[in-house]
Amino acid sequence: MEQLHGVSLAMREKVQHVLREIEQQRNVRVLYACESGSRAWGFASPDSDYDVRFLYVHPPEWYLTVESQRDVIELPIDDQLDVSGWELRKALGLYKQANPTLAEWLHSPVIYREMDETVLWLQQHLAHWFSPLRARWHYFSMARKNFLGYLQSEQVRLKKYFYVLRPLLAVRWIEAGKGIPPIEFATLLTAMVQDRALLAEIEQLLTFKQQAGEAEYGSRRELIHAFITQSLASEMPNSELTHPSATDNTELDALLYRAVMKKQTNTDG
Repeated sequence: MEQLHGVSLAMREKVQHVLREIEQQRNVRVLYACESGSRAWGFASPDSDYDVRFLYVHPPEWYLTVESQRDVIELPIDDQLDVSGWELRKALGLYKQANPTLAEWLHSPVIYREMDETVLWLQQHLAHWFSPLRARWHYFSMARKNFLGYLQSEQVRLKKYFYVLRPLLAVRWIEAGKGIPPIEFATLLTAMVQDRALLAEIEQLLTFKQQAGEAEYGSRRELIHAFITQSLASEMPNSELTHPSATDNTELDALLYRAVMKKQTNTDG
């Protein structure tokens, strides 16, 4: 079956159908939809599910209420699909705070709904709002939490190594002053690991994971374990890491206005 970035055309069509249903049933317009998680990162197992994430807007009247309304859409998770989205105003608030998860969505190599002008603007200006300090802490905390939660036994769930390795390599990327970390694990691995023995062990484990099931257990990988332990030993970030340079909301406010009013124009038309 033909595939693009590891996602079959049949699955892409299924996701498109789900997005159209969301638009019709919730009266929203989906601005962008992508894959997030192991399929976007490049280390999916054959039975990995699909983590679909999207951004959307409501009609203008939704924004004109005294009480705040729910600003996320989450569908029940089935055996294949995990689908959730953020309303654009919520997303812009997170964008302003240099949210690393949103940055990953915007850089996903697997796109289900092509970016309109709103999302293109967000992608093009992401570097101005990027906070190395916040991103470093986000990835470091993620790695530490997953390491302590999943990799403390002699027999471990092998996929969890990558949920520790990827954020740790992202930390190294940030501390090296390279800016926003790439979403693909292979890019991070090539750039940030020079130790040949460690690299070989990670690549061997990666090949195994891509062929094994999500729940596969195995023996602790000693070189990888030592690398993780050493990497987590230092919690202090590079003193040169900074917060984002952009702080003015004017452009973000205008972006929200245009996106919402475009929804009204499309509906009226």
